[in-house]
Amino acid sequence: MAQHEMNHHPHDLYHQDRGTPHNSALPGQIASTVLMPGDPLRAKYVADTYLSDVVQFNQVRGMLGFTGTYKGKRISIMGSGMGGPSMGIYSYELFSHYGVERIIRIGTCGGLTADVEVGDLVFAQSASTDSNYAAQYNLGGTFAPCADYGLLETAVAAARRRNIPFWVGNILSSDIFSLYNAQGEEGWKKWARMGCAATDMECYALYCNAAYLHKKALTILTCSDSNVSHREMSSEERQTSLHNMFQVALEFAE
Repeated sequence: MAQHEMNHHPHDLYHQDRGTPHNSALPGQIASTVLMPGDPLRAKYVADTYLSDVVQFNQVRGMLGFTGTYKGKRISIMGSGMGGPSMGIYSYELFSHYGVERIIRIGTCGGLTADVEVGDLVFAQSASTDSNYAAQYNLGGTFAPCADYGLLETAVAAARRRNIPFWVGNILSSDIFSLYNAQGEEGWKKWARMGCAATDMECYALYCNAAYLHKKALTILTCSDSNVSHREMSSEERQTSLHNMFQVALEFAE
């Protein structure tokens, strides 16, 4: 993409002295790599638990954001909220306005096939969707966004070193929380038949933004419940499995 195409749109709401309507960070306060859980309180937990020299850069709309160091390397973490539109706004601004180069989504997902068990990590190689998020690009076809391969390769290697069970492949990013789908089980089983072994709500929008802005993105998820076995993660499993996900994601600190 030509350099002039990467400049801000003339109607952008970004101001260097006060940020955007959604993010009050000033230039230089956000690292080049950002971890993005859906829950802003999870962002605070990771910052408090794993990072040193933490500085909070955002609290607008309760979407907490922090920058700190992990093993001497700088990294930021900020909530994305739930769903593609929320992820779309925050990740776009991070990429376009704040010079962020890599966003790693960290969150939970529902398992759609027996291949993904509760507690497993899921690395989203690509994302399918029932959303029309990509309609904005007027492509005249169906866009299939993918993770950055270098980020994916690093995450897989980190999981293997730690003997953490994981699955890599295509996931479903849905506008509808799977349990609330009016089609019931038939809604997700059709996607599972096509090889989507897990479902979230944010990955597709993130990958589209990364592709459009020529940035890098990866989604790392922990399977918290299975639509197949109807198992849900216990509080003990949640603590261990989320720790595994955080450890892998923090490998991207630079």
